[in-house]
Amino acid sequence: RETLSEPTQRASARPIVTNDRMMIRILEVAEAVAKSDATVLIQGESGTGKELIARLIHSSSARSSQPFVAVNCAALPATLLESELFGHEKGAFTGAHTRKIGRFEMAQGGTILLDEISEMDLALQAKLLRVLQEREVDRVGGKEPINIDVRVLATTNRNLEQSVENGEFRADLFYRLNVIPLTLPALRERRGDVRLLIQHFMKKYLGAQAPMIPNALFESLENYPWPGNIRELQNAVERAAILSRGRDPKEADFLIGQRSTPTLAQQVTKEIDNAMPAVYEEELPLQIKSGMTVHEVEKQLILETLKSTNDNRTQAAKLLGISIRTLRNKLNEYKEQELS
Repeated sequence: RETLSEPTQRASARPIVTNDRMMIRILEVAEAVAKSDATVLIQGESGTGKELIARLIHSSSARSSQPFVAVNCAALPATLLESELFGHEKGAFTGAHTRKIGRFEMAQGGTILLDEISEMDLALQAKLLRVLQEREVDRVGGKEPINIDVRVLATTNRNLEQSVENGEFRADLFYRLNVIPLTLPALRERRGDVRLLIQHFMKKYLGAQAPMIPNALFESLENYPWPGNIRELQNAVERAAILSRGRDPKEADFLIGQRSTPTLAQQVTKEIDNAMPAVYEEELPLQIKSGMTVHEVEKQLILETLKSTNDNRTQAAKLLGISIRTLRNKLNEYKEQELS
């Protein structure tokens, strides 16, 4: 995870290193909304720093001396997540040998972060909506509601409006969460920060021994799409710091295997060709061009697979090794890109 603080930031220790105008504006808004108890929905790709923004809001608020409790909604099945969030009484179900205090109660007076809330199932979404409306929780197996005073923040790496349209997320819960929306840009949309972040992480891992990195290498790394965003970049810098001890770092130290996009596409295409039934024996006509990003290759691969299955999404998803939901989200993303 990013745990950043740079001299370029204010003394209040904003947690994200940036000189990007859009990102600075987001930080300013986050600090401003911290003064209220409004619910904030933070959206952005994985690795963009959503939890850091949530922690900034908490630390800048009047609740900063109270607990900050984060819950990953994607980490547990619905039955366990309900108990984790709201708690349960002794004997509420098989294995409930003692009373369990839920995360909402643990966050009393402070802030709760519902991380990856888009992964919560619809039945539990209904119960969460009631908690947000009534400001009280019912432990599983409990008889009396428990009043709570908790500020709620939520994050997601999905387009929740699209999830609402697809029937995968409750509209009423979305509106309850989306009081203050913040959308974090991907690292590829703030390329000017790549150099700043590399320098920061190099200093973090090597201190005074951090090497001088030539402009040509910086430019090459700035042109890499960083699909894993800042988390991927941090891991890449840590790897380069280890591999390049005693010498100047090279691109390969940062991007082991990541530059082999055509090879990756050819390998995936081969696997799909092998998996296709006899009626689809023709090779997918992928046109891999120099300089194409992983996202561009992925898009071409998905669209060509759909074409080869006569737009049969179920079959295409199976051949691609992804869920029909993921395929649907990808296609909606491509449609939005065309309209923008």
